[in-house]
Order: sequence, then structure tokens, then C-alpha cells
Amino acid sequence: MTKPFNILFLFTGNSCRSQMAEGWARWFGGPLAEVQAAGIEAHSENPRATVAMEEAGLDISNQASTQVTDVMLEHAALVVTVCGHADEHWPLQAPVKATGSDDEIMDIFRGTRDDNKQRVQELLQKYI
Repeated sequence: MTKPFNILFLFTGNSCRSQMAEGWARWFGGPLAEVQAAGIEAHSENPRATVAMEEAGLDISNQASTQVTDVMLEHAALVVTVCGHADEHWPLQAPVKATGSDDEIMDIFRGTRDDNKQRVQELLQKYI
């Protein structure tokens, strides 16, 4: 078996969008993908991101918010980010900034979840 394709999802706080992307990439990539997510800063995982992913059938509650390291960057075959310049740039909406009722905020999280899902599927089709 060949070595898995290593993808690093790099976001500012590693609490929501990168956690969702990591979950989708692990699900769709299986053994063909080695998936990491990290942030410039490590924030705790956003509970709404966990709920939104649970609604889609994926449990990301065991994932941890981590800070990016040099080792992560060195081993990544592909870096995906929503800020700055990287191998792949995804301009995902930041659901943690959503306002309104709980239902309205969860709708924003679900939209980000679904956008992430589509982008991860397309990414994996391209690289693995």
C-alpha cells in the first residue's frame, strides 16, 4: 500500500471550520488520506460545529483543537486554509461570528458544514 496523502487544514483558531474539514476528509479519504487540522492559535472545539457534524452523521467530538507545528507543515503534502496564501484556499464563512436566534446560528453552522463537505470531496477526488 502506498503512503497516505497528508492534508493539513490550517485555520486561525482551529475550532470550527478546520474541525469540520478534518472530519469530512477522514470520512471520505479513509486510509488514503492522513488528515490533520491545526490553527495559528488553538481554541477549544466549538460545540455547534460538533452538533452540526453529528446531524450529518459524523462524530468529531474526539478531535482536538491544536496549534500548528513545524513538523505538521513539513509533512503536509497539501495545506488548505481560509486565510492567507497556501496550496489551497477556501473562503469559508466563519460561523462563529453568526448572530441571531439559536436556530439561525445553527443554520449558519450547517451551511459551513455542507460547504466543507463539498470542498473536501472535490479536493480528495483531485489528489487521491
